[in-house]
Amino acid sequence: MARDRSGSHSRSRQPAARGIPEIPFAAPPGTPAGVEVLSPADLQRRVSPGKLAGPQRPEFHHLLTLTSGSLRHTVDFTGYSLRPGSWLWVRPGQVQQWGDVTRAEGTLILFRQDFLDQGTATAARVEDLHAPVLSTPGADDAEALRIAEEHLTREFHALGQLPLEVHTAALRHLLSVLVLRLAHLATPVGSPVPEPDETYLRFRDALETGFTRTRRVEDYAHMLGYSTRTLSRATLAAVGLGAKEFIDRRVVLEAKRLLAHSDRTAARIADQLGFVNPTQFSKYFHQRTGQSPIGFRRSVRGNDA
Repeated sequence: MARDRSGSHSRSRQPAARGIPEIPFAAPPGTPAGVEVLSPADLQRRVSPGKLAGPQRPEFHHLLTLTSGSLRHTVDFTGYSLRPGSWLWVRPGQVQQWGDVTRAEGTLILFRQDFLDQGTATAARVEDLHAPVLSTPGADDAEALRIAEEHLTREFHALGQLPLEVHTAALRHLLSVLVLRLAHLATPVGSPVPEPDETYLRFRDALETGFTRTRRVEDYAHMLGYSTRTLSRATLAAVGLGAKEFIDRRVVLEAKRLLAHSDRTAARIADQLGFVNPTQFSKYFHQRTGQSPIGFRRSVRGNDA
């Protein structure tokens, strides 16, 4: 089975209809399962440019920082421009498309979420799909991140110098330092970023598993034991959106992913997302995007639609 450049195995059999390739993580032979550190040049040697440029939904985290050059990277229909010193964080479930990696030098860190201990994963908010994709740290944070990244890279490439279980533990601790630093970048004095509260986190997690079944705030409030007003206050404080808009944006994002990156009909997508019929889905999508589902597909795929 062929291995793609992001450290995963490509599927040997592909369906006839185009879909979003879901890329599983597979560590290089002989290395600790769960984390890999490589360069953009390593990535380029592993995967053909066509596959890199195409949409993919990895089942693992990507952390990328550049030391020179530049890179354009698209995550869920938003383009990001990486420069030296900036950090890109793509989380499992997000759809990404690579730009021209030949123009970039730096470090790419791939890791499975379960490689981190649960306390670190929670403190670093690794499951928060609303966290910033691109960050440009200030001088103090940038230096701390550089040291953490260099130490992690050196340890990853020192395989065999320590017993494997000790080497793996060291990598886990070093990665923890990096993600905790990155998730809690310093903010200007007087402008603290509040930690998301438990209400928001429970609602976010319930939405992620339930948005194809219900789009009603009342249903989530009943499920979680809160009032609808409490849910709206929680999402407004955490991400600046009311609960209903928070739900709608998640549904629209998944609809866009399926329309842009798969060949499923609008009717099939409507059914998959829990709509009663295609007409209801079309009205819902048009009200929130200003386009019909097929019009959106044409706009992002051009002559391929």
